[in-house]
Amino acid sequence: MGMKHDRDPALTMATTHAPLPDPTAYARRLIDEYRATTRAGDVLCDGDPAAWAAMFEELAAVASDDLGHARARVQRHAADIGTGFRIIGEADERPWPVSPVPLLIESGEWADIARGIVQRADLMETIVTDLYGPGRLVERGLIPAALVTGSPFFLRPMVGLEPPGGHHLQCIAVDLGRGPTGEWRVLADHLRSPTGAGYALENRLAVSRTLGGLQDRLNVQRHAPFFAAFREGLAAMCKRTDPRLGLLTPGRFNPSYPEQAHLARYLGMLLVEGADLAALEDMVYVRTIGGLKRIDALWRRVDPRMLDPLAFDSHSEIGVPGLIDAYAAGNVVLSNAPGAAVLESPAFAAFLPALATRLLGQSLHLPNIATWWCGQDAARATVVEDLGALMIGPAFGATPLGLPGAGMVAGADITGEARTALLADLVRRPQDYVGQEIVRLSTMPVVVDDALVARPFTLRVFAARGADGRWTVMPGGFARIGEHPDARAAVMGEGIWSADVVVHGPDVVPPVTLLPDSESLHIRRNPGTLPSRVADNFFWLGRYLERGEALLAAIRVMLGNSIDAGGGAALAPATVGRLVGLIAGGGAAAHPPSLGRADLKDFARTAMEAPDWHSVAAINAHARSIGDGSRDRLSADMVRLLDAPFPTHRGMLDRAGSLQRRYAAIAGLSAEHMGRTASWRFHDLGRRLERATAMVRATRLFGMSGASADDLSTLLDLADSQISYRQRYLTGIARVPVVDLVALDPGNPRAIAFQTACIVEHLKHLPVLSDDGMDEPQQAEATKIHAIVSTTTAASLNADVLGDLERRLGTLSEAIARRYFLQGAEPLRAVGLTLA
Repeated sequence: MGMKHDRDPALTMATTHAPLPDPTAYARRLIDEYRATTRAGDVLCDGDPAAWAAMFEELAAVASDDLGHARARVQRHAADIGTGFRIIGEADERPWPVSPVPLLIESGEWADIARGIVQRADLMETIVTDLYGPGRLVERGLIPAALVTGSPFFLRPMVGLEPPGGHHLQCIAVDLGRGPTGEWRVLADHLRSPTGAGYALENRLAVSRTLGGLQDRLNVQRHAPFFAAFREGLAAMCKRTDPRLGLLTPGRFNPSYPEQAHLARYLGMLLVEGADLAALEDMVYVRTIGGLKRIDALWRRVDPRMLDPLAFDSHSEIGVPGLIDAYAAGNVVLSNAPGAAVLESPAFAAFLPALATRLLGQSLHLPNIATWWCGQDAARATVVEDLGALMIGPAFGATPLGLPGAGMVAGADITGEARTALLADLVRRPQDYVGQEIVRLSTMPVVVDDALVARPFTLRVFAARGADGRWTVMPGGFARIGEHPDARAAVMGEGIWSADVVVHGPDVVPPVTLLPDSESLHIRRNPGTLPSRVADNFFWLGRYLERGEALLAAIRVMLGNSIDAGGGAALAPATVGRLVGLIAGGGAAAHPPSLGRADLKDFARTAMEAPDWHSVAAINAHARSIGDGSRDRLSADMVRLLDAPFPTHRGMLDRAGSLQRRYAAIAGLSAEHMGRTASWRFHDLGRRLERATAMVRATRLFGMSGASADDLSTLLDLADSQISYRQRYLTGIARVPVVDLVALDPGNPRAIAFQTACIVEHLKHLPVLSDDGMDEPQQAEATKIHAIVSTTTAASLNADVLGDLERRLGTLSEAIARRYFLQGAEPLRAVGLTLA
């Protein structure tokens, strides 16, 4: 027998008042309205009507007659994935802009594009192999010598070095433009450190979560085979059968760092910086908490000139001294090989058609845009004569003196004195310039406000070399969409939106994933190598979070937020003075002129928000910085909490309460959602050390002989132990019981004894360098501290004992840092340091 439930009238009204539009009719209306306002050459107008109708039907199911809602939804999915980017010079990341409308390309058309990309990759490999090898192309006059030696990306130390695995290129990216008549042409090549594959993956994830039925309706080709081929190809080039692979990043301030972190996590690579690596005896090692571990291949995102200060730029602080020696010895693979970027120069595009015919015996399947390198007399004359009808720009990336701005500039826009200066510099240094035809691009639909509008786009395509040496082209890549209707490629620039690129066809696409087979018997509970820098970051993330929470607790108590049973009566001036000393002693603010209410409020505001003091806001900024640099090992929820803006509630206590709840949420994620790995141990180790130090200081200030009732109540507040004390002792507040609870009770998670027990336990589970069974210095020091706390009574705990504990905790922190957070060349000299 079931129970009868009345329907909610409000729900009934909401569902009957505004019925959802029919997806098919809504999709047809969107397409008809778009086609009516769009010129010829748009991909929707030229494409498969059934495919676009299916896509818009899926979009209609999400949009509910509101395209802005669909855009917000896909943007939210991108944020959940953790997608972002940074503009050079900006401190904060921006959200990655994803359009809810993907670019659709039919599989037959895509096969022609992929064939052209593979041909281009083979041509690039052939050219770069000759330039750094026999040099016959220059010798025979097929490539001008000045085109090679004049490029800042030609690295002379790489000449004559055989790349490990036999290939210079493992991954390339090519920017394509589609003309109004449907032809595809190459706009630019990216060989130095091709970026964007991670963004293509993240676009696919965000759009798939928004348009869930599109995969099956259109038989969308998947990205996973591309990434699998790249990883397998990189591993196949290594000497060891089970190689350790890393993604070498310049660090979190790099514009594409979020993409790099996502790729490292997806591909199972170590995300490493130059400081994480050490070259020793022609091998490359990553500095880990367990010693130096050999690394076999690096997918580098570092400028090749910064890779090794001994081989290239001696001022580099992000490279690895000796890295190129290990590369020359064949002991580390670098993808792509340093120096391959010489072919990225726009000037090279002028010679690729002839080189393709000469080296491959065929013309380019994907032609370049017409290019003239002004280093040749005939080409320079053509550019000068047709300047008004061409784009003119730098031949090698750096802006020459005669150009009024960076990048390509329309010749027709250069007039007056600027034109005179350009023509004069073309005489002085013609080799610094190229001229290119003006390319007009096709358009695609994008959501602006709540409407579909046509905007020009470019397509970035990726190819990776697999284990068999053959190229695999990612089906799709990602599209960049211009902000304005102007369809000139040079005017569009980097674009303002990105879009997933869907390659579809009649054949069912089998599911492919990088995850192991569901029936695999291989079990792994160890997450793998933990670099010393990552351990350092997690340790200090724990310390900063605990430090901020402790400072916030002191500020809240000072502002009168005690939960004492007395109803929140004002604290005695002596107790308030000690609280002020505790806060000011940590560098959070200067001592106030008086203990008056107004001065205390100003003091509290500084301690909470001032960026130039060690305030709560400044401490949170440090924690946020560490979180931004640890994306590959933190959950999206944790990063989101760390990135959350500082509260702006009107009242200071309200702001403090909001911050306290955020600290509690982060602590909950750490305690209940982080696996008990070495990363978590360092994070919790930092928390325990910081909390132990804070409680030692608080006990010295408020728990010594002669402490007042206000002092003891404040100590209980700082230890978040008021309720625990009231439950145990019903007769009132007394010094010895309070000190026992906040300092020596091993069952109180805020007590000093609890922290020291946790510290000993964590250090027992962390790796040691020797197998003699003896404690290392950090373990021995932790054991001594815990012994002191365990054998001390509350009655005998005095300022001298607490002072000794604080000094020992500082010594322990230094011992942990010296042992696990390896710096400089020290790990190369450390006794007993294993190499694996």
